[in-house]
Amino acid sequence: QVQLVESGGGLVQPGESLRLSCAASESIFSINAMGWYRQAPGKERELVATITNGDITNYADSVKGRFTISKNNAKNTVYLQMNSLKPEDTAVYYCNAKRLRGLWYNYWGQGTQVTVSS
Repeated sequence: QVQLVESGGGLVQPGESLRLSCAASESIFSINAMGWYRQAPGKERELVATITNGDITNYADSVKGRFTISKNNAKNTVYLQMNSLKPEDTAVYYCNAKRLRGLWYNYWGQGTQVTVSS
């Protein structure tokens, strides 16, 4: 069971930046892919960005060029740097880990609120 703890959310104005962190309870070398998803009120959860254990990244079109996902293997932590934030980025952001051990296992953090408003 992988436990994920997010931090770094908050209230910012449009155009500002935030960095989210997701700390895993065990080595992320054992995790095939980690990522960030978000869910706005009344909407379904959507993919924001993912990074594999081979450092291959993938982004939603809506955040390309503004958000960057990265990881620090020594700290078992994944980050999401969010620049040029827009009101439509407002959502609860969830960290996700996917691990293949015969079957795919999916783990989620508790979420962190990001609000972009003037």
